[in-house]
Amino acid sequence: MYAIIETGGKQLKVEEGQEIFVEKLDAEADDQVTFDNVVFVGGDDVKVGSPYVEGATVTGKVAKNGKNKKIIVYKFKRRKGYRKKMGHRQPYTKVVVENINA
Repeated sequence: MYAIIETGGKQLKVEEGQEIFVEKLDAEADDQVTFDNVVFVGGDDVKVGSPYVEGATVTGKVAKNGKNKKIIVYKFKRRKGYRKKMGHRQPYTKVVVENINA
């Protein structure tokens, strides 16, 4: 059984026991999180939402919060002497999917 959930402006296909990386959630490590925006539930019994499946939830446990590797953003305008170098590290939350309730 799998489900497609929507979180952080993105859609993710998840299965039970899978580790997923989502946009930073307001939760600490070992907290339970519930995703209510379930777009699709697949398996033996297929359910498609419009836009979401009613009563379907996906629960998981927060493994950790962290930051991705640094991305260098470099702005440059030729012949103007303008150079600007910035770095960015996107925060994320690692979640282990425990249950799909359809």
